[in-house]
Amino acid sequence: MEIKNFSYLLILFGTIAVPLFFSFEKQLRFYTNLKYLLPAMLFTGAIFIILDLRFEQRAIWRFNSEFTIGINILNLPIEEWLYFIAIPFLGVSVYEFLNSRLSNFQHPKHFLALSLALLILFGIAAYLSRQKIYPFFIFFLLTIYLGYTIFRERFQKHYTNFYLAYFVMLFPFLIISGLLTALPIIEYNPEFNLGIRLFSIPVENFASLFLLLLMNITIYEFIKERRIY
Repeated sequence: MEIKNFSYLLILFGTIAVPLFFSFEKQLRFYTNLKYLLPAMLFTGAIFIILDLRFEQRAIWRFNSEFTIGINILNLPIEEWLYFIAIPFLGVSVYEFLNSRLSNFQHPKHFLALSLALLILFGIAAYLSRQKIYPFFIFFLLTIYLGYTIFRERFQKHYTNFYLAYFVMLFPFLIISGLLTALPIIEYNPEFNLGIRLFSIPVENFASLFLLLLMNITIYEFIKERRIY
């Protein structure tokens, strides 16, 4: 086994290293909320893994074994399973950091308007990309789930910090996803996506990140606010 076989794993370790360190910061103490985050990650991760498995079977993308350690679960590298833990952990850490620092900066009505605009945009994108399975499923699920958060209303008070967390997450995501696609650890079949890339990253990946964070944070807040356990 060569050092490059650890590439994907090292990227994931780098992803969680900083938030893991700051999770023990006295003012934040994010580690105390991990019991609320874990169910959110498991539920959301299960949905993404199911899509991942289906897309991998359809050759919509493939994982380059030169950059993984060779341990597969259901035909997916173990690193891909860990991805759906590392990215939500980083994203929710950013979200909670913003909660602690920007408690007085809340504009739910403005971000509700943004959500309504995005709902329409995602719906149109799903319709226009209906011949391309990857973007269609991502934009379709986004339309349904974002619509649920809008009309359910309970999450609207968290919109400000969610959107700010997403915008902040774009910076590390550009690095993480940029490395995954540039090395390439993940190779995308252009027949099944829109063919639009930012650097080496398919534009659909940014919508996928939005959905991944939205699902994790809404479930996380639901469990935390109700103190189910």
